[in-house]
Amino acid sequence: MSIKAIRNIIFDLGGVILNINPQLTVDAFRELGWNDFYDQSNLSISKTLFYNLESGSSTPETFRNNVRQMITEQIKDNEIDTAWSAMILDIPSDRVKYLEELKKSYRIFLLSNTNEIHRIKFHREFEADFGYSFYDLFEQNFYSHEMGMRKPNPEIYLQTLKEADLDPEETLFIDDMEENIEAARTIGMKGLHIQPGTLLEMLPGFLKVH
Repeated sequence: MSIKAIRNIIFDLGGVILNINPQLTVDAFRELGWNDFYDQSNLSISKTLFYNLESGSSTPETFRNNVRQMITEQIKDNEIDTAWSAMILDIPSDRVKYLEELKKSYRIFLLSNTNEIHRIKFHREFEADFGYSFYDLFEQNFYSHEMGMRKPNPEIYLQTLKEADLDPEETLFIDDMEENIEAARTIGMKGLHIQPGTLLEMLPGFLKVH
């Protein structure tokens, strides 16, 4: 049986394209008064709030109101958004240039577990830094909060493949979380698990040998 060549590449965002530091959000929420934020005793509550936002199960308004219930002092929407987005750093220009070059040889897409608050921030900052819309960097962007589900749910990969009209055997999925890679492989895609910030070190070599 022949092995199909890679024609399409689907990228994760955070840790792959976008530099992030989740600890900054932990620290920011604690400064607002959420003292047990992401402590083991409160971990399930925190994750539920974030996962619901990322899956589209709750709106930004609901998310903010839920955060307020965890903090004794009254805080404004923009304070919550700033704390929640503190983890977002930058997209290095060399990664952007590499993606622009890849577009000449491959169809490239984005599939990210994200939310509307973060989307607004990194889209705005990308356009300020590079002078064009983040939507134009990829052929199509797939965001968990718009699709109503999160990775590693296999359905989110299947929906992405269907909407983009992609053959899974010709598609490479890149993520910094092993569980997301494994889920993609179960439906026939090739997978590349990378450590955060190593895209330019790992992907060129991978494409040469596959």
